Amino acid sequence: MRIGIIGYQGSFEEHYLQLKRAFDKLSLNGEIVQIKIPKDLKEIDGVIIPGGESTTIGLVAKRLGVLDDLKDKISSGLPVLGTCAGAIMLAKEVSDAKVGKTSQPLIGTMDINIIRNYYGRQRESFEANVDLSKIGMGRARFVFIRAPAITKTFGRAKSLAELNGITVLAQEDGMLATTFHPELSDTTVIHEYFLHIVKG
Repeated sequence: MRIGIIGYQGSFEEHYLQLKRAFDKLSLNGEIVQIKIPKDLKEIDGVIIPGGESTTIGLVAKRLGVLDDLKDKISSGLPVLGTCAGAIMLAKEVSDAKVGKTSQPLIGTMDINIIRNYYGRQRESFEANVDLSKIGMGRARFVFIRAPAITKTFGRAKSLAELNGITVLAQEDGMLATTFHPELSDTTVIHEYFLHIVKG
């Protein structure tokens, strides 16, 4: 199994380490590769779009020719885990809590509406326990940093976990979006769940 991680900014190393741990826990043979240019997308079985600044990630991916190829692959069924900014990249509908509608480069393949900076800026970052019983994983504590909110799921997308009535984990087929940072947690449950999706 070969998993790619978009490597422009965000928590590449942290995702890498969590994936390694998840591979070990599930007794899977896995390879992890960094994705920066289109040829890096070849022969991967799944991809992670980490946190960071979603507009920057989108602009760099577009400039380097990765954005359209990635969109095509995901549309064709490539499993993807988008965390925080990565979740924003996947959403079909994006707005900002302060400035409203945004016009940023997106992958836009997932039937979710996201509001960026929903909880506020950096100083409003927090930790919270999330109930993952819908995916059979119990409760886990996660970090929310300048977190967005999934305010609507429609079409084929479904909410898998909520915090105070707001969706923080959603799935549509092979697409998984989290508004928190699972790579900064003590638990690998989200990465394990994603690997189960990739395995099919």
